Amino acid sequence: MLLELNGITKKYGDFTANDHINFSLNEQEIHAIVGENGAGKTTLMRMLYGMEKPTSGEIVVSGKKQNIESPNDAIALGIGMVHQHFMLFPPFTIAENVVFHNEPKKGWRYDRKKAADEVAQLAAKFGMNIDPLQIAGDAPVGIQQRVEILKVLYQGADVIILDEPTAVLTPIEVKDLLASLRELVRMGKSIILITHKLNEVMEVSDRVTVLRDGKVTGTLSTKETNPEELSSLMVGRELKANPLPEQETGSEVLSVTNIRMKDKDTEKKLLDNVTFQVHHGEIVGIAGVSGNGQSELIQAITGLAPIENGSVRLNGTDLSNKTVKQIRDAGLSHIPEDRYLWGAAKEANLIDNMMMTDYIKPNFQKSGVLKLKAIRKYVADSLKKFNVKATSIDASAQYLSGGNLQKLIAAREIQKNTPFLLAAEPTRGVDIGAMEFIHQQLIEKRNNGDAVLLISSELSEVLALSDRILVMYEGKIAGEFDRNNASEEKLSILMAGGNN
Repeated sequence: MLLELNGITKKYGDFTANDHINFSLNEQEIHAIVGENGAGKTTLMRMLYGMEKPTSGEIVVSGKKQNIESPNDAIALGIGMVHQHFMLFPPFTIAENVVFHNEPKKGWRYDRKKAADEVAQLAAKFGMNIDPLQIAGDAPVGIQQRVEILKVLYQGADVIILDEPTAVLTPIEVKDLLASLRELVRMGKSIILITHKLNEVMEVSDRVTVLRDGKVTGTLSTKETNPEELSSLMVGRELKANPLPEQETGSEVLSVTNIRMKDKDTEKKLLDNVTFQVHHGEIVGIAGVSGNGQSELIQAITGLAPIENGSVRLNGTDLSNKTVKQIRDAGLSHIPEDRYLWGAAKEANLIDNMMMTDYIKPNFQKSGVLKLKAIRKYVADSLKKFNVKATSIDASAQYLSGGNLQKLIAAREIQKNTPFLLAAEPTRGVDIGAMEFIHQQLIEKRNNGDAVLLISSELSEVLALSDRILVMYEGKIAGEFDRNNASEEKLSILMAGGNN
């Protein structure tokens, strides 16, 4: 046994985050830890990495009880952690990021060439294709993920903890990462994988431990379980299917006509004569590999970036190149694809994040004076409805897990009850229970006669929720399907640039 956690308990006042948890890791094993947001997964691993101190219990590494006081202690024991939110210096090169704090020297000076050579050799050894001289901030997210893994490998880690490593990756990047994990194990490493994506658990792990409300509900051999059993252990009940009932669509809500957008520096076409409509009572899904114009389309519709040509109309009103406020006031709500960049103010509290754009409504203010009691009740009720786990509504948003922040943003935007909702990656980083709930909310909105534009990198999500599906490739609409003749195979062909 490479390491064991025995009876680990972590309390924060009266709140118990981890309750007498037992966990073990074998050599050259991938052991997945799954559970809903707030189940205690990350807290448990932060204790193994020395970022938190257990209230009780013991950590045993290679047969010896260890007192891990800090990440330095963990690293000395060969334990490294790749955090959910990358900890890179964007202006530094990849090599500079990897060797930081362990820089090779030539005399008393930093040896840049040796650093680049060492990082290139390390990457090649583990089958990772990177350029050590590339600026980290310019690298795609999938490459940045590899840099984080290379950092812990450079420190000599034999145990690698990965906290939700695929939360921000595209399907192709996920596939590459999982292949890298298998290569790491083949080369002698052992991996703890924190995730909520059961398909990834089934594909790459050897064992899986399920947490619910801070307790272990099961540890199973992956070969002897299935996603349905794991789901039930995670949420404590059987998940319900969300059927999409047939219904007549109404009049046009969103009309996008021949919009074009190009890169200012390269003149490359980012959107090329994109045209489509969304009607009352329907969900239109957009599928595509990340980087094929989806982000630019979102920004064009919501006013976050100017369009060069064409029009965006909402309920007949031309909103092309209008301000974000003008577009929102016209009846648009928006779950953004990046919850940190566009969706939240991390340092503000949950009240301020929940009330963005709503504080001026008559329910919440009179003559410019905020109705604080009504606001606090609304926020508390919303967080309860969407099961956002937080210590207090006065807490800063930066202390929420990524999944809980996503649920807060979804709650804020869905509850605006606008005629049109643009839902971009609405369930990115959330657990299966929350995913089920958010899907149900989107379907209810559609069933109530509103219009939803769903943009998601999860094909299963697009197929499950959409009445019609559009595929984007290189800034164009490459094809359209209704839900009855769409399939993952047909969509994938168009997403890769093929013909269907």
